[in-house]
Amino acid sequence: MIADDEAIVSMCVALNAEDPGPAPVRPDQMRRTLIKLREEPNRGRAVVCEVDGRAAGYALLISFWSNELGGDVCNIDELFVAPEYRGRGLATALFEQLSDRGQSLWPVRPAALALEVTPQNERARTLYERMGFRGKNLAMRRPLSN
Repeated sequence: MIADDEAIVSMCVALNAEDPGPAPVRPDQMRRTLIKLREEPNRGRAVVCEVDGRAAGYALLISFWSNELGGDVCNIDELFVAPEYRGRGLATALFEQLSDRGQSLWPVRPAALALEVTPQNERARTLYERMGFRGKNLAMRRPLSN
Protein backbone atom coordinates (compact mmCIF):
# COMPACT_ATOMS: atom_id res chain seq x y z
CA MET A 1 0.00 0.00 0.00
CA ILE A 2 1.19 3.48 -0.79
CA ALA A 3 0.50 4.46 2.83
CA ASP A 4 3.30 2.09 3.91
CA ASP A 5 5.93 3.47 1.53
CA GLU A 6 7.70 5.84 3.92
CA ALA A 7 7.76 3.22 6.68
CA ILE A 8 9.35 0.78 4.23
CA VAL A 9 11.87 3.41 3.09
CA SER A 10 12.79 4.16 6.71
CA MET A 11 13.24 0.46 7.51
CA CYS A 12 15.32 -0.01 4.34
CA VAL A 13 17.65 2.77 5.52
CA ALA A 14 17.90 1.02 8.91
CA LEU A 15 18.61 -2.33 7.23
CA ASN A 16 21.41 -0.86 5.12
CA ALA A 17 22.96 0.89 8.13
CA GLU A 18 22.84 -2.28 10.23
CA ASP A 19 23.72 -4.91 7.62
CA PRO A 20 25.05 -3.30 4.44
CA GLY A 21 24.96 -5.38 1.28
CA PRO A 22 27.30 -5.16 -1.69
CA ALA A 23 25.78 -1.86 -2.84
CA PRO A 24 24.09 0.75 -0.65
CA VAL A 25 20.39 1.36 -1.30
CA ARG A 26 19.35 5.00 -1.30
CA PRO A 27 15.84 6.08 -0.22
CA ASP A 28 14.96 7.23 -3.76
CA GLN A 29 15.99 3.83 -5.10
CA MET A 30 13.61 2.08 -2.67
CA ARG A 31 10.80 4.45 -3.68
CA ARG A 32 11.39 3.56 -7.36
CA THR A 33 11.28 -0.13 -6.44
CA LEU A 34 7.95 0.28 -4.66
CA ILE A 35 6.50 2.15 -7.64
CA LYS A 36 7.75 -0.52 -10.07
CA LEU A 37 6.24 -3.34 -8.00
CA ARG A 38 2.85 -1.58 -8.01
CA GLU A 39 3.07 -0.92 -11.76
CA GLU A 40 4.18 -4.48 -12.57
CA PRO A 41 2.85 -6.80 -9.83
CA ASN A 42 4.07 -9.89 -11.70
CA ARG A 43 7.62 -8.85 -10.69
CA GLY A 44 6.88 -9.20 -6.98
CA ARG A 45 5.56 -7.28 -4.02
CA ALA A 46 6.50 -5.47 -0.86
CA VAL A 47 4.85 -6.72 2.31
CA VAL A 48 4.74 -5.02 5.69
CA CYS A 49 4.43 -6.77 9.02
CA GLU A 50 2.39 -4.80 11.52
CA VAL A 51 2.26 -5.26 15.27
CA ASP A 52 -0.42 -3.28 17.10
CA GLY A 53 -0.92 -1.09 14.03
CA ARG A 54 2.77 -0.19 13.71
CA ALA A 55 5.10 -1.26 10.91
CA ALA A 56 7.42 -3.77 12.58
CA GLY A 57 9.18 -5.07 9.47
CA TYR A 58 9.02 -5.53 5.73
CA ALA A 59 10.05 -7.89 2.99
CA LEU A 60 10.64 -7.43 -0.72
CA LEU A 61 9.44 -10.56 -2.50
CA ILE A 62 10.66 -10.83 -6.07
CA SER A 63 9.45 -13.42 -8.56
CA PHE A 64 11.50 -15.30 -11.11
CA TRP A 65 11.11 -18.54 -13.03
CA SER A 66 13.70 -21.23 -12.43
CA ASN A 67 14.35 -23.77 -15.14
CA GLU A 68 16.41 -25.80 -12.66
CA LEU A 69 13.55 -25.95 -10.13
CA GLY A 70 10.78 -26.11 -12.72
CA GLY A 71 8.69 -23.31 -11.32
CA ASP A 72 8.26 -19.90 -9.82
CA VAL A 73 10.79 -18.90 -7.16
CA CYS A 74 9.97 -16.33 -4.52
CA ASN A 75 13.22 -14.50 -3.84
CA ILE A 76 13.21 -12.72 -0.51
CA ASP A 77 15.27 -9.81 -1.78
CA GLU A 78 15.16 -7.92 1.51
CA LEU A 79 13.86 -8.84 4.94
CA PHE A 80 13.98 -6.57 7.94
CA VAL A 81 12.40 -6.71 11.38
CA ALA A 82 12.86 -3.68 13.62
CA PRO A 83 15.13 -4.50 16.58
CA GLU A 84 12.39 -4.09 19.18
CA TYR A 85 10.28 -6.75 17.42
CA ARG A 86 12.98 -9.37 16.84
CA GLY A 87 12.67 -12.77 18.45
CA ARG A 88 8.86 -12.75 18.24
CA GLY A 89 8.59 -15.12 15.27
CA LEU A 90 7.68 -12.51 12.64
CA ALA A 91 10.18 -13.71 10.03
CA THR A 92 9.27 -17.34 10.72
CA ALA A 93 5.60 -16.49 10.16
CA LEU A 94 6.50 -14.90 6.80
CA PHE A 95 8.28 -18.05 5.63
CA GLU A 96 5.38 -20.21 6.80
CA GLN A 97 2.88 -18.04 4.92
CA LEU A 98 4.96 -18.21 1.75
CA SER A 99 5.06 -22.01 2.02
CA ASP A 100 1.31 -22.40 2.64
CA ARG A 101 -0.93 -22.86 -0.40
CA GLY A 102 -3.85 -21.23 1.38
CA GLN A 103 -2.16 -17.88 1.95
CA SER A 104 -2.54 -14.92 -0.38
CA LEU A 105 0.90 -13.49 0.35
CA TRP A 106 2.17 -14.94 -2.94
CA PRO A 107 -0.11 -15.61 -5.92
CA VAL A 108 0.99 -19.23 -6.44
CA ARG A 109 2.79 -21.72 -4.27
CA PRO A 110 6.42 -21.22 -5.31
CA ALA A 111 8.70 -24.11 -6.25
CA ALA A 112 11.25 -22.64 -3.86
CA LEU A 113 12.07 -19.74 -1.59
CA ALA A 114 15.44 -18.09 -2.13
CA LEU A 115 17.44 -15.49 -0.24
CA GLU A 116 20.93 -14.24 0.43
CA VAL A 117 22.51 -13.34 3.73
CA THR A 118 25.65 -11.34 4.40
CA PRO A 119 28.47 -13.41 5.94
CA GLN A 120 28.55 -11.33 9.13
CA ASN A 121 24.81 -11.69 9.82
CA GLU A 122 25.04 -14.87 11.88
CA ARG A 123 21.71 -14.37 13.63
CA ALA A 124 19.83 -14.26 10.32
CA ARG A 125 21.83 -17.16 8.87
CA THR A 126 20.98 -19.29 11.92
CA LEU A 127 17.28 -18.49 11.48
CA TYR A 128 17.36 -19.31 7.76
CA GLU A 129 19.15 -22.60 8.33
CA ARG A 130 16.64 -23.51 11.05
CA MET A 131 13.89 -22.79 8.48
CA GLY A 132 15.48 -25.24 6.03
CA PHE A 133 17.45 -22.91 3.77
CA ARG A 134 20.66 -24.44 2.45
CA GLY A 135 23.28 -23.32 0.00
CA LYS A 136 26.93 -23.19 -0.81
CA ASN A 137 26.72 -21.20 -4.02
CA LEU A 138 28.55 -17.93 -4.26
CA ALA A 139 26.34 -15.08 -5.45
CA MET A 140 28.20 -13.14 -8.11
CA ARG A 141 27.10 -9.92 -9.83
CA ARG A 142 28.41 -7.67 -12.50
CA PRO A 143 26.71 -4.27 -12.26
CA LEU A 144 26.08 -2.60 -15.60
CA SER A 145 26.28 1.16 -15.81
CA ASN A 146 23.22 3.09 -16.94
